[in-house]
Amino acid sequence: MPRSVRIASINVNGIRAAARNGMLAWLDDAGVDIMALQEVRATQEQLRDSLPEGWTIVNDEALAKGRAGVAVVSRDDTVEVRRVLGDDALDSAGRWIEADFDIDGERLAVVSAYVPTGEAGTAKQDAKWAFLDAMEARMSRLAEESPLALIMGDLNVGHRELDIRNWKGNVKRAGFLPRERAYFDRFLGPRGDAVTGADGSSGVGLGWVDVGRASAGEVDGPYTWWSSRGKAFDNDTGWRIDYHLATPALAERASGYRVVRAPSWDTRWSDHAPVVADYRLGL
Repeated sequence: MPRSVRIASINVNGIRAAARNGMLAWLDDAGVDIMALQEVRATQEQLRDSLPEGWTIVNDEALAKGRAGVAVVSRDDTVEVRRVLGDDALDSAGRWIEADFDIDGERLAVVSAYVPTGEAGTAKQDAKWAFLDAMEARMSRLAEESPLALIMGDLNVGHRELDIRNWKGNVKRAGFLPRERAYFDRFLGPRGDAVTGADGSSGVGLGWVDVGRASAGEVDGPYTWWSSRGKAFDNDTGWRIDYHLATPALAERASGYRVVRAPSWDTRWSDHAPVVADYRLGL
């Protein structure tokens, strides 16, 4: 019989600090079965020491110590792990990991992704374009290989105007550039259909589903990250940049999507909020 599997994506902004500042108390009550973590900033040993016993941990560390880092942490064992996104020219270390699970006879592929922040007009943005190119190519193949697949993480792009409170002031900034948004137009466009991107480009839809937008509907947010400047958190002046992107077959099984926003600024243990949903899995 199918069962409900609770899956969360969390940019922890440093797992050791998050664990000290309240993440473990949240985890005790969250009922999560699988977590995709980003910005772990730790070795596997440090990550293991930061979490309670009983979790299976697979991770990929960044080449630079104390930077980036992604992991998939689960109650069930993984059956396969992949850490390669593109060719040797692409620096994706600490930014992409795929873990497959056997959930009561069904194969589930889970990805934890941390897209570079970028900076318009600089080499940092060039690195972001290269990453998004590789991500687009991999998403097409992954959907064919794994009908039940879920890409989660801090993807560092607000797809639509609904995803950023002050979108008008950010159209020339990394995170809301028309070319960045066009990638998401293709990611989420009907599979095989011609898609015109936010930048006027033409491409082919990949057919993935934004579970958060499908659940929330045509409303502002719900935001997942807030700047430390001013009173962005208190005023809910945020960005929705943390996603659950699911294949259509998996999206049909999603329920209970929510952004777990801290009750106040001083109770946060990361500058991002966990993004959680339940999926019916198993034969």
